[in-house]
Amino acid sequence: MKKNNEITNLKKIEKKKEKISKKLVNWNWIIKITVLAFMISFMFSGISELSIPNVNIMIGIILVIIFIGIGVLFDMIGVAVTAADEKVFHSMNSRKVKGAKLAVTFKKNADKVASFCNDVIGDICGIISGSAGAIIAATITSNLHVNALIVTLLVTSIIAALTIGGKALGKSFAINKSEIILFRFSKFLSLFLKNY
Repeated sequence: MKKNNEITNLKKIEKKKEKISKKLVNWNWIIKITVLAFMISFMFSGISELSIPNVNIMIGIILVIIFIGIGVLFDMIGVAVTAADEKVFHSMNSRKVKGAKLAVTFKKNADKVASFCNDVIGDICGIISGSAGAIIAATITSNLHVNALIVTLLVTSIIAALTIGGKALGKSFAINKSEIILFRFSKFLSLFLKNY
């Protein structure tokens, strides 16, 4: 009798675990974010591949810095969304402050917003700035006739250092000023969205 009760309890526990695991994996979101990542990556890579080889080195460097800056900015936004206090935005929303409603929506979907900002935009910018750096290194090598290995190592190391240092600084700032960052981002986006 005891064994039957234990087996029944174990089966109930297994069924609960199955239900929980099905809820934890949002396949619809995973497919959407994967397709979106492909499209954004394709667009950014296209811009990088078409523009950087055809411009002088200084403009190429500026484009790489822009990609790094976009990655750092979106990483900050992703951290700010997860760290911000939702109550602040409910209060602002009740007073009809522009952007507050969108901030509440972002906060309620913090996992998805952070995934988009940190993983999709942040990682894509990191990959593209790296590949753009390789193009710049190749251009410097062919123009100045210097050692390709040394130039490539220097360029990729500088890009990695700027990206990691920028994200570390941005994360610290985003945690301390999360509500301000989320509000300004939401207010900016609300200019383009009617219902917010």
